[in-house]
Amino acid sequence: MAKNGNSSAENSLAALITALDAGHSLTGGETAAAAAALASTQEPEDSKARFLEALASKGETASEIAGFALAFRERALDPGLAEWAPRAIDVVGTGGDHSGGFNVSTVTTMVLACLGVPAIKHGNRGITSKCGSADIFGALGVDLQASPERLRRAMAELGFVFLFAPAWHPAFKAITPVRRALAERGRRTIFNILGPLLNPARPAHALIGAATVPLVEKLAGALDALGAVSGLAVHGILGPGQGIDELTTATTNVVRGAGRLREISAEWLPDEFGLVPAPFSDLAGGTLEENLALLEALASGGGPRGLADTIALNAAAALWITGARPDVRAGLGAARETLLGGALRDKIAATRDFFSA
Repeated sequence: MAKNGNSSAENSLAALITALDAGHSLTGGETAAAAAALASTQEPEDSKARFLEALASKGETASEIAGFALAFRERALDPGLAEWAPRAIDVVGTGGDHSGGFNVSTVTTMVLACLGVPAIKHGNRGITSKCGSADIFGALGVDLQASPERLRRAMAELGFVFLFAPAWHPAFKAITPVRRALAERGRRTIFNILGPLLNPARPAHALIGAATVPLVEKLAGALDALGAVSGLAVHGILGPGQGIDELTTATTNVVRGAGRLREISAEWLPDEFGLVPAPFSDLAGGTLEENLALLEALASGGGPRGLADTIALNAAAALWITGARPDVRAGLGAARETLLGGALRDKIAATRDFFSA
């Protein structure tokens, strides 16, 4: 871009598209201008679509991802959870891996709440899967449109909340038609990446699942740029070009750190933590009804061993990220006992009671 790239003409979507087509990455100011144009109801939808396609074709950098995340965080509504945010964690994935896995992060959220770690989960209904976190929480009685006051009471009484993304990001209304049209053409956009970084409560810690291996490094870099106190970006490799946006006991897990953990760059195998490698079929999810049946089995002490171990691994990693345990191994026993020993079952019952009152 030219030196006086702060002018509105040079920060227009048309000018930015030209720069992206030439392989240039966006500056912070250009990212902010692009976010404003995308959130505007005055900008033509075809311009928004061409910009998003150009950005995806160039390949988003960690800096660009962080810039867009910051811009849309600033446009989000405030859920009023600042009291818990410095100690809280979000366990969330980008989705889009088409693996058909169970809702691991959803159950991990409740396990962490049982263990005294404030969990603020941000998510949506299933888009690329049959059952998303909002579908599970809604079926458990959680009010997806809960007011900030009710959310604060839930944090105090339950130790976790779920923030239904469409309720907190009004700016996305101006982008949804464009995203839908591009998706119908098989085109992904930066909005398929941003979700895990947009938690409006801004918890200090994060365990983020990435849909692809290259995205792990970018998400970790973006988390760092956004000032995360500590976090991990992870991806489970199933095979060439295949993976899942979770830590699992069925995969080789690519792990990159942010904040206090920024020096972490590793591949984790389940046996490093004393866990038995599992077949991926143990982690398979399905419809809402099928996933609820799996959840009930887990909460009653059953369910596939690989799935229970995977949830325990994610919870143990989250305990380490937040500083509640000195390492991942140290949290596995408590996580497994919480999951299978009745505490999760009690948390589910308490959640139903809280939201039905």
